[in-house]
Amino acid sequence: MFSAEEAVGSQLPVHESGFTPEELNELLSFFESNEPVSSNSSSENSSRAIYSPDERKQRRKISNRESAKRSRWRKKRYLENLTNKVNKMNIENRRLKNRLHLVLNQCHVVWGENEQLRSESFALWAKLLDLYWILAAMQCNHDNSRHSLSCFNSNKLSSNSIN
Repeated sequence: MFSAEEAVGSQLPVHESGFTPEELNELLSFFESNEPVSSNSSSENSSRAIYSPDERKQRRKISNRESAKRSRWRKKRYLENLTNKVNKMNIENRRLKNRLHLVLNQCHVVWGENEQLRSESFALWAKLLDLYWILAAMQCNHDNSRHSLSCFNSNKLSSNSIN
């Protein structure tokens, strides 16, 4: 076989092939070495290189470790996000419980006020009914004895229709 110096030193038709002397030296050095030649001259360190089974196993282990590390990191971030959401929801829940407690207290106060107003309303209706009876009695006394009994009975009927 020819060495790189012999090829360059000899008068091979370098320009007819289109290769420069440096490119010829590189090509001949590939023939002299025992390294596999890939289809791309710049891919000596590329992923297309042929590896032994042990090297592939080692690369796969490294790749799996990195993948597991990324997975643990994603899981950690996911759990942190969930924890933050739980904390925010707990705060919101506490705020809503406090608000509910205040509203229930206000409702209780208003309910008590309504009961008070209802009882006052019944008392006022009773007083009003008493006033109607007094007014009817006064009108009957004013009309003298002849109309008093009939007047009293007609006023009694009209006051019952008010209720």
